[in-house]
Amino acid sequence: MKRVLITLTLTLSVAAPAMADLALAQSKNCMACHAVDKKLVGPSYKDVAGKYAGQKDAADKLAAKIVKGGSGVWGPVPMPANTQVSEADAKKLAAWILTLK
Repeated sequence: MKRVLITLTLTLSVAAPAMADLALAQSKNCMACHAVDKKLVGPSYKDVAGKYAGQKDAADKLAAKIVKGGSGVWGPVPMPANTQVSEADAKKLAAWILTLK
């Protein structure tokens, strides 16, 4: 019984933060153009994480792009500014995206 509780606790402690940030992405309408593991209008979050892996300033770059938008990095379709995302939420989203593999 103790093993089951330990396993469940460990699973929830890992899954809960990821689900919380997925929920944040959904609430801010990010999932209209992005998916975790496949390209939609924009790149998958896993592709973004791979592209920025190992870059020290990746979280700050991504947070800025989430708020201000951008173009030319992933093709001809620009990412519009997302005015409903605060800088704090953008930083949470960027940190979450960078954990995806």
